[in-house]
Amino acid sequence: MRVTIEPHTHGTLNADEGSTVRRTVLPSGVRILTEEMPGQRSVTVGFWIAVGSRDEAAHQHGSTHFLEHLLFKGTSARSALDIAAAFDGVGGDSNAMTGKESTCYYARVLDADLPLAVEVLTDMITSASLDPQEMETERGVILEELAMDLDDPVDLAYERFAAQVLDGHPLGRPIGGTPEDIRAAARDDVHAHYTRWYRPEELVITAAGGLDHDMLCDLVQQSLERSPWHLATAGEPARRRVGEEQEIPVRQGRETVVKPVEQAQIILGGRGLSASDPDRFSLSVLHAVLGGGMSSRLFQQVRERRGLAYSTYSFSGAYTDAGYFGLYAGCLPEKVDAVVEVMTAELERLTTEPITQEELIRAKGQLRGGTVLGMEETSSRMSRLGSAELVRGEFVDVSEVLEAIDAVTADDVTAMAQRLAGSPRAVTVVAPS
Repeated sequence: MRVTIEPHTHGTLNADEGSTVRRTVLPSGVRILTEEMPGQRSVTVGFWIAVGSRDEAAHQHGSTHFLEHLLFKGTSARSALDIAAAFDGVGGDSNAMTGKESTCYYARVLDADLPLAVEVLTDMITSASLDPQEMETERGVILEELAMDLDDPVDLAYERFAAQVLDGHPLGRPIGGTPEDIRAAARDDVHAHYTRWYRPEELVITAAGGLDHDMLCDLVQQSLERSPWHLATAGEPARRRVGEEQEIPVRQGRETVVKPVEQAQIILGGRGLSASDPDRFSLSVLHAVLGGGMSSRLFQQVRERRGLAYSTYSFSGAYTDAGYFGLYAGCLPEKVDAVVEVMTAELERLTTEPITQEELIRAKGQLRGGTVLGMEETSSRMSRLGSAELVRGEFVDVSEVLEAIDAVTADDVTAMAQRLAGSPRAVTVVAPS
């Protein structure tokens, strides 16, 4: 079942395996989406703000990720220890994730402890103290985090590849900012970023597991009424980010990041699909055939037959109005040229030689299994609701996803390969020289 999500729509639908998906818009404009899963004793609840690193002003780079850290450092009512102890005391866990288009603060708890999770997360979102001293402490923590990422050659390759295929676009910037951004971040700028985006109309709450939708709506409303936020009586939900796919420049050719490593990291790729592109299921099948497992073409050609690398696969990144794809391998520095040659040949071979029926069946089986198994966790279903509300503007049930996968043909995969291979291509290498 596929359901379009309109800004003010309240609705209910019966989803797969007896679960029920509901959506409510509170008078303040806060949106709540739930999936009630019979028999579950746990709940994952997420508080989403539709702001990511792409939305930062020039003087605020890194502020979105900085806020992710600071919201756990205390409010007017709770210290950082109070927040941590609240979840530890019920055997739950909490965390957050900052992306290029959204930020999510989430917790997984027993169903009986959902009121506590809602209360604490609401307090964090609405009443963060952003204490200057805590900010200085956390500045050091973030710099350590960035240093750790820069020391990881795989992470570094991914960051540089994104910058290369999304050249000059905000999506090409690192989510956490650069060390220079974090050192220069002023408390006033981070606070301004917080007050600009952390508002009722920007808040989306999603939850999945053993829950009652109406009870959750009441809990959220009561928590918000105790918060310092001004709650409108006829609030308008923020407009969903919508944009046509953009022609973003790609810095073509090979770029090498010199780093004293034993193994070179290679990513070859280019522009891909946006998150809502109707051909995304064809791309998924292509990835399963090209680099989705031990039977994939990349694994067989690069590792099994030639012994050029230990790890190799293909991947995609998708956003509202842009996307990219890549082929990855890690190899000895002297084998870089050979690996690039094989990866290029395998991508181009897909454009002229149709995949076999056996490959098509195996790819679909891999995707069906991964889709269904991935939905076993309440956290996955919570995230699916967030994506439906913030990115795609529609809820697609698992059964329809499986039908879309089954509908992909060998000709669809060939057409997708031609589309990808025909786009400007970039190669990013992290190597000792």
